Amino acid sequence: MKPWIKRTLFGLFGASLVIGGLTACASRHHGYDAGMSAEQSAQMREKMIDRMAGKLDLNADQKKRLSTLGDKLHAQRLALMGQGNDPRAEIKALVAGDKFDAERAQALVNQKATALQAGSPEVIAALADFYNSLNPAQQQKVREFMERRGRWSHRG
Repeated sequence: MKPWIKRTLFGLFGASLVIGGLTACASRHHGYDAGMSAEQSAQMREKMIDRMAGKLDLNADQKKRLSTLGDKLHAQRLALMGQGNDPRAEIKALVAGDKFDAERAQALVNQKATALQAGSPEVIAALADFYNSLNPAQQQKVREFMERRGRWSHRG
């Protein structure tokens, strides 16, 4: 195969992969926190924390650590979303012209990567703090929960 054909095919594959990935991640109306106000989002996080605290039999200190983890995860999610209110509009803007806006796409990817790198140490520290505060029985429950919920083919 000629080198220019290879480059073209790899370029098209890479562009379609980026567009597909960004479009899938940009969905606004699916999953946790879709279209919720800040107050509704806080209430939802509190309910999830209470539910997990009940399932794991957490004490007050462990529940506080779980709440801190939830706050860090929420802040990380907001940072990943960025300044734009409509991620789909950002993706649509990449293909709005007659040519794919590769520079804008790269800037978008760099923005997300920077946000992820900036917030990850805090999220990891909060997760480690919470997990290490659990007793062995609670840690086993977490592992079992992850095993049960971690399979793509089983939902529910």
